[in-house]
Amino acid sequence: MENENETRNVVEEIVALIRANKPDRELREILEDYHESDIADAIELITKEERKKLYHILGAEKASDIFAYLEDPEEFINELDIRSAAKIIENMDADDAVDVLEEVDEETQEKIISLMDDESSQDIKLIQSYEDDEIGSKMTTNFVVIGNDLTIKQAMKELIRQADENDNISTIYVTDKEEKFCGVIDLKDLIRARDYAKLESLIVTSYPYVHDHEKLDVSIEKIKDYAEDSIPVLNEDGKILGVITSQDIIEVVDDEMGDDYAKLAGLTAEEDLKETLPQSMKKRLPWLVTLLLLGLLVSSVVGLFEKVVSELAIVVCFQTLILDMAGNVGTQSLAVTIRVLMDERLKASEKVKFVFKEMRVGFFNGMLLGSLTFAGIGLYVTLFKHYPTNFSFAVAACVGGSLWIAMIVSSLVGTLVPMFFHKLKVDPAVASGPLITTVNDLVAVVTYYGCAWIFLINLYNQLM
Repeated sequence: MENENETRNVVEEIVALIRANKPDRELREILEDYHESDIADAIELITKEERKKLYHILGAEKASDIFAYLEDPEEFINELDIRSAAKIIENMDADDAVDVLEEVDEETQEKIISLMDDESSQDIKLIQSYEDDEIGSKMTTNFVVIGNDLTIKQAMKELIRQADENDNISTIYVTDKEEKFCGVIDLKDLIRARDYAKLESLIVTSYPYVHDHEKLDVSIEKIKDYAEDSIPVLNEDGKILGVITSQDIIEVVDDEMGDDYAKLAGLTAEEDLKETLPQSMKKRLPWLVTLLLLGLLVSSVVGLFEKVVSELAIVVCFQTLILDMAGNVGTQSLAVTIRVLMDERLKASEKVKFVFKEMRVGFFNGMLLGSLTFAGIGLYVTLFKHYPTNFSFAVAACVGGSLWIAMIVSSLVGTLVPMFFHKLKVDPAVASGPLITTVNDLVAVVTYYGCAWIFLINLYNQLM
């Protein structure tokens, strides 16, 4: 809470400075001491006229750094004339520029790109040429590259020259005479090197890399194995096109988590506040219709046990308990399984081992919770519903036993279903979540009412 107040105070402080009518040069120098993210938050609180004046004071280069942090850049781009917008976006990193341009309509995009310099527009078009699920769509062209035939002194001069436009300088990329990637040099190693040393002695040749058309989920798993500030993106000829920075990785993982969360709910993608009613309905309806049909199947199965319900109305009281626990167990197994399936190196034997492990977890958790349920429900039905003790604990045994079986089966379903879809090359997060919930409901209903019919109506009545 304290941190939130501090951030809010900084933003209010910036707003007050902007409105203080200070000389342009003085305001620009003062704002240099504030982080671009805080200035971006402040910009959203001031008027359109104040923003236009501020852009002029800050200049296109500083404004471009701020635009990279805006939540809704489209609104602010549309406030500018097309040339000013092009100048600001031209000064942004190519990947940030692409993100901003995605928020504006196609016609405006083309106009802005046509007014940008050739290098910036080519970088943007390169990134835009990749599909959204390819690693090339997330790379940046903000990096420093030098040849492996330079001396230490020449390498330092080249670094200083390129650092004027590229600020990702902690890792320096090295290419050979054919411009193919051959390794990296750590900035601190170059700084400490003596003039008489050979550049090749500083080059790390076994540095990790990814290819531009690799799928995001595969590439991210590979990248996460290395704790590097950035990793090069190569084309099929081994030439470096861009780099993936640690910040890019965080953003991609965050997006992936949001998409997976949406998929687990049966949506095809995350919704946002701008979506129209038909768009939101289109995302949700396909799975809802499917689940409606499966729900009718579950209801029809309950109908088969109408005799059980009519003769033993008390069993209906505990139906929700079985359904909820089966659903919870299935969801837990699903979450763990999807996480495990993200590792593409997992062997078949390891998957089998994992399935049995999940079954054991369901077995022992079910045994523990089934025992607690048996004791709790037996006492509850005896003391509060005033049924005979032997009948009360017969009902409790039915509930506890059904819960045990349902938890074992739900663990198995929650593990095998996503594995099945993964084998078919179908995203398990999309297909598994709602389906597992409904399947587990069906399993729980059949298990519970089946046990009630066999043990309470048939066997118990015969014994009594």
